[in-house]
Amino acid sequence: MLVSSKELFKVARKNKFAIPAANFVDQNSIKAYISVAEKLNLPIILSYAEAHKDVLSFDEALVLGKYYGEKAKVPVVLHLDHGTTKELIMRAIDEGFKSVMLDDSMDSFEDNVKNTKEIVEYAHLRGVVVEAEIGHVGNGEGYKSNDDSDSIYTTVEEAKKFAKLTNVDSLAISIGTAHGAYKGKPVIDFDRLKEIRDAIDTPLVLHGGSSTGDINLGRCATEGISKINIYTDLVTAAFNKAQTTKSNDYYELRNAQTEGMKECLEHYYGVFQTKRFNDEVKK
Repeated sequence: MLVSSKELFKVARKNKFAIPAANFVDQNSIKAYISVAEKLNLPIILSYAEAHKDVLSFDEALVLGKYYGEKAKVPVVLHLDHGTTKELIMRAIDEGFKSVMLDDSMDSFEDNVKNTKEIVEYAHLRGVVVEAEIGHVGNGEGYKSNDDSDSIYTTVEEAKKFAKLTNVDSLAISIGTAHGAYKGKPVIDFDRLKEIRDAIDTPLVLHGGSSTGDINLGRCATEGISKINIYTDLVTAAFNKAQTTKSNDYYELRNAQTEGMKECLEHYYGVFQTKRFNDEVKK
């Protein structure tokens, strides 16, 4: 079933766990993610990144996301990840995405506030939630390897001001992760995470979860992060599984890739300590 992340994040924040946001790039990946979520009876956030439009067009992602999301037996959030084009974000809101992210993190604070407010007002009238980013998580081109050398860490004061001015539904913060396969040893600023968590009620999001390490991500999930983005580790797991599995044809190769993604996602559900949304968790 397709749902908004609004209520899911309230429960996750209260009960100190995170929900995985897995980027899909084709039919196989989206089916793999939903299969794991249904097996564990846990929610899943299916993310389509604008940066992947050359791999999977927006129109294709919309059809796949709505079709498989509506069929799923667990809560599914169809999310536009790292939207940078206003027209595409508006289309996503109008045509079926339940959540969108405006990534204006490299613009000035004032422009980020202005543009986010505009998207929030448009989305809320249509029952869609909005994620924005303060600070900047280091980017690898197309989610390829990077370190955090171009990251700009989120400050507590800007987070408070931004949340108040924009009424954004969730906030991606920069505390030491990087997009892609991390080069070097990740150092997460857990003190900064605690300060921001205690300062605002807005659910917090962590980008660049891949290669950050289970201990780091487990702490992030229990210490204030409600959604953790993973992608690189999923496709790396697919590649590695295919490399170590003897395949005699296309179908066996595809199945090996699918199994790699499934195993990786199931592992992260455990790391993030994601819980079922039953009556006990909602209390």
